[in-house]
Amino acid sequence: MNARLRPIAAGALFLPLLLSGCSLFPTTRKLPVPKAPSITQTVAPEDLVARLNQRWSALESLTATVEIQASEIKRKEGIAKGSPTFRGHILMRKPGMLRVLGFYLGMKAFDTASNGKDFTLYMPTKNKAVKGSNALKKKSVNPFENLRPGFFFDALAVRGLEPDDLYSVTADTVTVEDAAKKHLYLVPEYILNISRRKPGSQELAPVRVVYFHRDDLQPYQQDLYDSEGNLETQVFYSAYQDFGSSKYPFKVTIKRPLEELEIVLSVEDVKENQALTDDQFVVKLPDGTEIQNLE
Repeated sequence: MNARLRPIAAGALFLPLLLSGCSLFPTTRKLPVPKAPSITQTVAPEDLVARLNQRWSALESLTATVEIQASEIKRKEGIAKGSPTFRGHILMRKPGMLRVLGFYLGMKAFDTASNGKDFTLYMPTKNKAVKGSNALKKKSVNPFENLRPGFFFDALAVRGLEPDDLYSVTADTVTVEDAAKKHLYLVPEYILNISRRKPGSQELAPVRVVYFHRDDLQPYQQDLYDSEGNLETQVFYSAYQDFGSSKYPFKVTIKRPLEELEIVLSVEDVKENQALTDDQFVVKLPDGTEIQNLE
């Protein structure tokens, strides 16, 4: 190459580097250092599942006093429509009995109950009741008509595994930012993936994913899937507290992506394994109540 052309060639080589912001000399800058937890527990996958199964087996019934806040969230439209806050009483009994009563300003706003197979929802202000099967046979164009009490039951406690469930456990660490304190925190977790084999196939269908914090090994999130593999319900559990002899999250957030619905339960009191009778899971309808039957 001609000696007179070398500076020009060198300049042509360095120009893209300068324009792209690249430096020939290394630079160092300080980054925030995430804080590690003081306790990180380690358990084998089978022990994690055994803990979950034992907890579920020991729970026969649950009663709770809560505040209920429901919101309809239209993310594509950027709209969130919230309902008033209701004071609620929840009764749950295995295998599938559920009763939820909501009160607003001291007056009953709604009353719903399920025996595990069928449900009734009574709305006193409209003098109307909705009845249907817990199993959704045909989806409605109205997403709220597709709601069944089963999702509420599944959100109140994390079920154990069924005999035909398959599972795998992975470990991960996420970084969480505390904006108020301007700190980053490392949060080690276990992720329990639960699936079932499709009949006559090697394909696995997702059932649930349960996330555990490794400081206390308590579930903090649960994702539940429908039979078609769609994410049907997400539940978030936070701020576990001691309620007498039981430990239960102070806040339970239930998200239903398909219906664009979010329900937040602020828990005031919880009691486990109290004796609950069948008639406590029956909604008594006044004479003249308009009844709508859902498929």
